Amino acid sequence: MVHETLGASPQDLGRLHHDGPELVLADLVHTAARHLDHVHEQFAGAAQSAASTLTRAASGNTSINSLGVLQNSGTQIDILAARRADAVDHLREVIRAYREVAASLAPSLRAPLTRAVPAPAPTSAPPARVARGR
Repeated sequence: MVHETLGASPQDLGRLHHDGPELVLADLVHTAARHLDHVHEQFAGAAQSAASTLTRAASGNTSINSLGVLQNSGTQIDILAARRADAVDHLREVIRAYREVAASLAPSLRAPLTRAVPAPAPTSAPPARVARGR
C-alpha cells in the first residue's frame, strides 16, 4: 500500500530524510506498515486454519464437536479482521500526514513520492500555444 501510494517502500522513506518531521513521519509509516503486515499474517493464518478445519469437517474426515466446528476460531478471525481494518485505516492516515508534510520538500525529494499519484484531469479549455520566435 505504501509503495503504490507514495512510490517508495516504507524502508526507503526513512532514507530520503535526515531529520525533522519528515523523518518522524517516515518512521511512523514504516512502523504502521510493519504492524499491518503482522496483523495480516495472523489473520491469514487463522483463516487458513479455519478453512482447513471446515474442509475436513465437510468431507467427514474429522469428528464434529457438539460445541461447534470453529468454536473460538470464528471469534478470533472476527477480532483479527477488525484489527486488520484498523491497521489499514491507521496506515492510510499516517501516509496522508506524511504526504502533507512531504509536500513542502524540495522538488528533487518530492519527485519519487508523487510517481504513483495520477496527474490531475485536464481542464476543459485547451492549453494556449506559445509562439516560438527565431
